[in-house]
Formats: sequence, structure tokens, C-alpha cells
Amino acid sequence: MGLDFSHTEAHWSYTGFSRFRKALATFEGIDLDRMHGFGQGGKPWESVATPLKPLLDHSDCDGEMTPDECRQVAPRLRQVIDELWPAATSTWERNPEASLHRSNGLLLAEGMESAADAGEQLEFC
Repeated sequence: MGLDFSHTEAHWSYTGFSRFRKALATFEGIDLDRMHGFGQGGKPWESVATPLKPLLDHSDCDGEMTPDECRQVAPRLRQVIDELWPAATSTWERNPEASLHRSNGLLLAEGMESAADAGEQLEFC
């Protein structure tokens, strides 16, 4: 059980996906727990300026992203992944979740690009 997506084989547990998005948000200077829809947060998403916003402000268990949202998110997602979880580091030995976030994150970016190229929605399932 967990979260899967159309157009890709990326898969996280719900808890793992939550940690993935929290790490992305923190990198972008966003405290996810303060945002509307998370924790006790009420800060509006309109106050956030990052290409990752459609991914961060999304249900973690269902729904979809439009082709335009996928085109917006995918390039920034790749950049952030390369910064947060660089390829083949010793961190992976100490924290296997870093390797999982990198590989799944890159698969997710590929899936977003595939969905966008096909003019289809990326489904969260």
C-alpha cells in the first residue's frame, strides 16, 4: 500500500512521500506545516512562489496534475533532487531513504514529462 502514479513506476509509502515533499518544501524555504492543508497551518498557497507549488499543494493520495503543471514542476524537481540527494554519495549508506527519494523523484519527473508530452494528466493513485 502506498502512493503510485500514472506514467511512471515511482512509488512511495504515504509517510515516505510526506517526508519527500517536506524535504522539497524546506529546500524551497517553505515550512509545509504552516501551509493551508497541512498540520495546523493556514498560510495561503498564493503566498508561495516556486515551480514546485502544484506538487507541494496536492493531495498525497489521489487526484491529478495537469500537463501544464507537469511541465512546470518537472525541471525544478530535477534541480532540487540533484541538490538534496546527489548521485552516489556516502549519505545513502547512512540514510537509504535518500537513495529512494532520488530514484523515485527522478522517476516522478520522467512521468511528469511523459504525461505532459502526451497531453495527459498525471494521476496520483
